[in-house]
Amino acid sequence: MEKLWGGRFREALDPEFARFNASFPFDRRLLRADIRANAAYCRALRRAGVLSEDEEARILEGLERILERAERDSDYLERSSAEDVHGFVEARLAELIGETAYKLRTGRSRNDQVSTDLRLYLREQCDLLLEELRQLQAALLDLAERYAEVALPGYTHLQRAQPVVWAHYLLAYFEMFERDRERVRLARARVNVLPLGSGALAGTSVPIDREWLARELGFERVAGNSLDAVSDRDFVLEVIFAAALLQMHLSRLAEDFILYATSEFGFLTLGDAVATGSSLMPQKKNPDALELIRGKAGRVFGHLMSGLTMMKGLPLAYNKDMQEDKEAVFDVLDTVRASVRVATVVLRHVELRPERMTQAALEGYTNATELADYLVRKGMAFRHAHELVGRIVLYAAEKGKSLNELSLEEYRRFAPHIEGDVYDALSLERALASKRAIGGTAPERVRIALCEARERLQGAQGG
Repeated sequence: MEKLWGGRFREALDPEFARFNASFPFDRRLLRADIRANAAYCRALRRAGVLSEDEEARILEGLERILERAERDSDYLERSSAEDVHGFVEARLAELIGETAYKLRTGRSRNDQVSTDLRLYLREQCDLLLEELRQLQAALLDLAERYAEVALPGYTHLQRAQPVVWAHYLLAYFEMFERDRERVRLARARVNVLPLGSGALAGTSVPIDREWLARELGFERVAGNSLDAVSDRDFVLEVIFAAALLQMHLSRLAEDFILYATSEFGFLTLGDAVATGSSLMPQKKNPDALELIRGKAGRVFGHLMSGLTMMKGLPLAYNKDMQEDKEAVFDVLDTVRASVRVATVVLRHVELRPERMTQAALEGYTNATELADYLVRKGMAFRHAHELVGRIVLYAAEKGKSLNELSLEEYRRFAPHIEGDVYDALSLERALASKRAIGGTAPERVRIALCEARERLQGAQGG
């Protein structure tokens, strides 16, 4: 018997519908979680007086044997025609210990069982993702420290704006990933609520100690409403949402590095370990690792929208539509975790071209704001300084000169109170060093920020 139902039906399922209805091809990855939840529920039934001591022992031994067999024999799962992972476990248990296996279903539904399994699985996945994110941030800091004070242009609208230092640039992504870790932790906390004991929708008449069950399975609390417990998939959507934002940040980092590795920018080179070649053009070195990370963002976003759309019109309580949550969240986690790991590898295989970056930081009038600030220090209102510097930049561009190349005489045509100290104010070193406020790009401030980031990361050891 591979189904958990059937007494009310006279005819067999149509084979096409049976395949359409089955979830075992994908929900079998919940096997370990299902075994764990079954074992805890078995002990809870024994505590409630439903099972004898001998029955409890036989069930627990059978569950352990199923898990052991599944882990050493891949065909064990492949050969099964079970409808879902719950039917698979019950059928295998019955083969091992006989009718006693069916007592394990007392007071329980697949509705609260699958939610429990999924929560156990997602809790573990969140922990793994948190550790992988921590490793990504560590690689980010390592790369930042290697080239900490190398200057490069900062951009707005993809136009050169003001110079920044490399470590400051990478610390921006560190902050994004720090928020991602916080979101994953918050999603994990929402996951960590026990639905088991809610039955199909109305609760259970079996005197199950749900608070004991929660402690046994490591849940922080018990779901307070049986209808909500079996029909809630907010926790799935929150995990997907946290993963989607993370993938978006990875995509932005990938896009930057793709641009910076081009001949047009030339700020960095990718190691051979994370690039590929062209099947036609021998000279090519393509950033495929980064392009795949960028491309997979759409896939993850699609699963988030799919999940929201699937849930938006469901009446209470459980509906079969909710089976669609698993393939979505499984694929999201597989995709995002792989992307995080590959991004970490990329960061370990990047070499900068400091001379090219510094030269770019000096070009494009990136010190124009420094000139405006200089005029403000001379007593001019920023509004007027901004307009005046705009005219000076226009003049310099027409002459084919940088702001540093204009003579003092040329400057004084625009503002007589400009003095020789203007050139110091326009230097790259001064432009960087002047941004000393918290969060700024001054090298001394960035060194502090790097130390603080490293301390935060060390404090996050283990999630």
